[in-house]
Amino acid sequence: MSNAIVAAFAPIAFIALIAFFVALGVVRAAIAYAHRRGMYDQPGRRRSHTLPTPRGGGIGIIVAVLPTVPACLMYLHPSWKPHIVIALIVATVMVAVIGWWDDHRSLPVLPRFGVQVLAGVTFSSALLIDGPSLAWLPWLVLAGAWSINLHNFMDGIDGLLAQQGVFVACGLAVLAWCSGQPALAGASACVAAACLGFGCYNRPPARIFMGDVGSGSIGLLLFALTAMLWRVSWPLVWPALILSSAFMTDASLTLLIRMVRGRRWYTAHREHLYQWIVRRGRTHAVGAAWYVGWNLLVAAPIAALAFERPGMGLIACIVTYVIAAAVWLVVKRRLVRRDRYKVRYVHT
Repeated sequence: MSNAIVAAFAPIAFIALIAFFVALGVVRAAIAYAHRRGMYDQPGRRRSHTLPTPRGGGIGIIVAVLPTVPACLMYLHPSWKPHIVIALIVATVMVAVIGWWDDHRSLPVLPRFGVQVLAGVTFSSALLIDGPSLAWLPWLVLAGAWSINLHNFMDGIDGLLAQQGVFVACGLAVLAWCSGQPALAGASACVAAACLGFGCYNRPPARIFMGDVGSGSIGLLLFALTAMLWRVSWPLVWPALILSSAFMTDASLTLLIRMVRGRRWYTAHREHLYQWIVRRGRTHAVGAAWYVGWNLLVAAPIAALAFERPGMGLIACIVTYVIAAAVWLVVKRRLVRRDRYKVRYVHT
């Protein structure tokens, strides 16, 4: 490894290490805080855990990324313009605050969604001020709001969202580094490190849950990092989207099916694939391992191919999501059929 590469990589590793230890310490404090305030997720028909568990541990991720991500974006080369960095901080704080509030006292859907949209507008507008056409603004805001909510939907079993945050953020860091963007790579590495620090307390059996303060903020941060890669070079969006294919497919298809069937899609439920895996008797660790398998065996190799051959990026992305949808439908159908058979067998 050349001296130039070491010199560029060393500050990224140092700042990411800070993010990891800050998250680790704050999450530990959040466990004690949740016990004192009685902030517990209670077991129920629409939940996948069996014991009351503290929530709100995602605050550790927020405290870790708020200083480290801007430090990378502003002080590493090539640095990002201050108005983009400030907008990212403001948007993250907005989503984190409304999530923290919701973790303490459940809020109606519309106020939460309104703040999420406003956060998306704040960041996306700053990103587009001196770049691509503002015609992209509605699409970016929609993508940001969906990313926030889908990561909230997918935070339902121990370790799942934390490991996904580590995987996607690490993948984005590699894409940014290979594209000559150490500052963006460092910011992504800090998000991954913060998720890893939280994951030390969230691995099965979880000592604390992330809560809306963490799940929504991770959704915003991964969207923002992906959008910044798109701003650097638009073909990078395809491998970035491939990295998120597991969560995107599960959340999107589950929501679509619930809407088609006329169900209250915005309420809590246990219809995601990861929830069906647990409902069929698998442990949370096994359920999370299924997503690790997809990420490492399918998403990562195809994302690498899409990066190496930009002209094939769109096709690779479409193929990935088609395969993911097919796998989702087959596995989900088998799990549901087994559940129905089990119910019929018990009643007979």
